[in-house]
Amino acid sequence: MDKKLLKKLDLIVFDLDGTLLDKYNRISDETVELVNELRNNYGMKFSIASGRLHSAIVKHAARLNLKSPLISLDGSLIKSYPEGKIIHESYVKEKYVLKALNLANELLVKIALCHGDAIYYTESNSLIPQLIEKVDAKYEEVNSYANYLRHTLEIVVTGENKKIMKTFYKQMQFPYSFGLATSFYKSHYHDNVYYLEIRKHGNSKGKGLKRLVKHLKTKVKRTAVLGDWYNDRSLFETKALKIAVANAVDEIKEMADYVTKRTNDEGGAAEFLEMVLEAKKN
Repeated sequence: MDKKLLKKLDLIVFDLDGTLLDKYNRISDETVELVNELRNNYGMKFSIASGRLHSAIVKHAARLNLKSPLISLDGSLIKSYPEGKIIHESYVKEKYVLKALNLANELLVKIALCHGDAIYYTESNSLIPQLIEKVDAKYEEVNSYANYLRHTLEIVVTGENKKIMKTFYKQMQFPYSFGLATSFYKSHYHDNVYYLEIRKHGNSKGKGLKRLVKHLKTKVKRTAVLGDWYNDRSLFETKALKIAVANAVDEIKEMADYVTKRTNDEGGAAEFLEMVLEAKKN
């Protein structure tokens, strides 16, 4: 690793799950100490780019004592921490939220609306908190979706019948719907449960990073990104310094400028931070 590149870094952006966090959803003490030293002694900035909701990121931001915007829902929302000022937001159009709700009622599948700080569900969708795999997310039951149609960043649909879920999926794509990004997949934890996530098209962690560096008045070339999974691909397509942890999928490793020797459970993020600190010292 070129120490000159490390020395010039202004900003480091971490993915959470599988990268910064271990399997117990924790950040290591070593990582926290290194972040504090780099920030306090060398003015480094840090942020998080995650597929999680903003509310599911903040406890980790607090652990690192961050004072910067956080990228959540894979770039759909960028919100300052701890102030909570919105830097960027990309909502699903209300007409498509209504369409999804009507389809869910017609096809008898469960549906929830994700906003920046909570996932909202109604009594008829009361299984949502048990079925949806959103780590650390706040769930809130509401009487009706009527007051939550606006400011929906993501629609999540779940059901056990693959054919019905595929029908829903097709109805939310071109030519039936426009300007949406849809993701269909099977649950890792629940047998015969399928998910559909719907967001506004045009958002990604990579685009979120570009918006973030512009807001912070720095450059992508002076930024390092750490990741492990397929949804980190857009981060690794930027001109940032790309760091893959040892447990990363092969696609991310192949795109990386450096692959750590340690996994996320072994402090892979700390391994890279040690390299940055050593470069800054010399």
